[in-house]
Amino acid sequence: MSRFATQLLRPAALASLLLVLAGCGGGQGDLDQWLAQEKAKKGGPLDPLPVIKTFETFEYKAQDLRDPFGASRQEQEEMAAADAGPRPDQNRQKEELERYPLDGLKMMGTLGTGANMEGLVKDPDGIIHRVRPGNYLGQNYGRITSMSEGQIDLVELVPNGVGGWMERPASMALTDTK
Repeated sequence: MSRFATQLLRPAALASLLLVLAGCGGGQGDLDQWLAQEKAKKGGPLDPLPVIKTFETFEYKAQDLRDPFGASRQEQEEMAAADAGPRPDQNRQKEELERYPLDGLKMMGTLGTGANMEGLVKDPDGIIHRVRPGNYLGQNYGRITSMSEGQIDLVELVPNGVGGWMERPASMALTDTK
């Protein structure tokens, strides 16, 4: 913009601003008059407050009865029995032969005699492992309790169906190695 145009626009903008401000100053008298009239009017009657309904008090006397949403006494007894029974040791490090189901393992023979006897167990991958009483095998926490030249006896822990565990005897017989 040129300097000349700027000099002409300044007075025109100033004049229009003064006209706008002059228009805002008048016309408030009728507003004040209406406000005074409205304040002088009396208000209408208020509606009465609603009647508060009183309710009968109720005394709950069934606090000593069984919770209808909780477990029954029989279920509580079964859960208590399940908690009291045997449990697998979840903190124990699993042994190599616990990766396989018991029916996938084969007893191949024994080494030694008496208390020093070790069993030879073949896994599904064809690897033969040495086991002793106290070792674990199978996927049901099977712990070897005893062994003889022809058989390994163990106790498995299986779920009992009500949240607990039960012991189940199992054995593994020597397989024909031919």
